[in-house]
Amino acid sequence: MNRIAATLIAALIASPALAEGDAAKGEKEFNKCRSCHEIVSDAGEVIVKGGKTGPNLFGAPGRKAGSVEGFNYGADLVAAGEAGLVWDEESFAAYTHDPTGFLKEHTGNSKAKAKMTFKLKSGGEDIYAYLVSLGSK
Repeated sequence: MNRIAATLIAALIASPALAEGDAAKGEKEFNKCRSCHEIVSDAGEVIVKGGKTGPNLFGAPGRKAGSVEGFNYGADLVAAGEAGLVWDEESFAAYTHDPTGFLKEHTGNSKAKAKMTFKLKSGGEDIYAYLVSLGSK
């Protein structure tokens, strides 16, 4: 296999899967998240000004859960990340639908608790697609 093909395959494996949600809908749905979350690129560009109660969501797709440097996550979310939870569309949508329920199921700990108390009735897939559309640089 030539070097270019190997590089392309490695990039595809390492990048988050394309989201199936609707990014345009997700951009609008993100308004529900703004009170706690902002989106600021690694270069410091403010994409969406928001609260700092929750972590910056730039680059969340494909990132290990509970891993934004300097953010004070709950112990159960950090443990889930350390056990291998990486945000993909399915896990992101399930978490935003019922954060504590997701952590209980994912960790197997019936006492697990999420700091995030807001629950999205629907639209998690769309918000994930929006975050994917922003890239990670």
